[in-house]
Amino acid sequence: MKLLATLAAATTLATPAGYVQAQQREDGGFGDAQLSAWATLGLVAAGADTGGAAAYLARQQPASATDRALLAMARAAAGDPPDDLLPALRAHHPGKRVNATIWTILALRQAGEPAPLALVQALRRAQRPSGGWSWLAGGAADANDTAAAIQALRAAGVTGPPIDRGVAFLRRHQNRDGGFELALARGSDTQSTAWAIQALLAAGRTPGAAAYRYLAKMRRADGSYRYSARHVTTPLWVTAQVLPALARKPFPLSRT
Repeated sequence: MKLLATLAAATTLATPAGYVQAQQREDGGFGDAQLSAWATLGLVAAGADTGGAAAYLARQQPASATDRALLAMARAAAGDPPDDLLPALRAHHPGKRVNATIWTILALRQAGEPAPLALVQALRRAQRPSGGWSWLAGGAADANDTAAAIQALRAAGVTGPPIDRGVAFLRRHQNRDGGFELALARGSDTQSTAWAIQALLAAGRTPGAAAYRYLAKMRRADGSYRYSARHVTTPLWVTAQVLPALARKPFPLSRT
């Protein structure tokens, strides 16, 4: 019996969700507020138990508008209505930090709230001539912020040219190995590939088998994921962000 229990535990640990769950600490978190939010979102997407993550997140004080939105989104996804954070999210005014606008829209939609028109319009205006988005107004567009922006706009009901241009931008960042890269000539990485998959699914496009094959190559024996073919960094963060792509679930996550 003891041997069977040990084998069962090892099998659970060898899955990506099992790897993330194994990193949870006694306080319910996964190291810090941001990493705990990503881990929570990944586990919810995978249909896995989040343990005491929601309670941990509810005790955290966000340091920025982006952090507030991320915490609220993770709590809402885990079934804990972030009522204390919603007034600030509703009152958010778009500024130079485009990613704060993106995540505020996603957090509100995850909580079942409408996307404020002012935020949606600001995000549309922030689209760069290349078709992509940057985390900062006027900055160079990158694949990850573009993927997040596509998901936010689709969550707000936006269709047509803004989405098409964003998708075209992402497609230009896919390499021969099937992976996507954050910026051109940087090289494929696991997180950018996962983000691109989510965005393409949100846009109603097919990510293609090559992107999933790239992710499969990055998987390690313990269930975690490499950042890239060359580097193994922040495996918990990387694996947590891969889980929604593996589940084929864009943000906001389905609450059904």
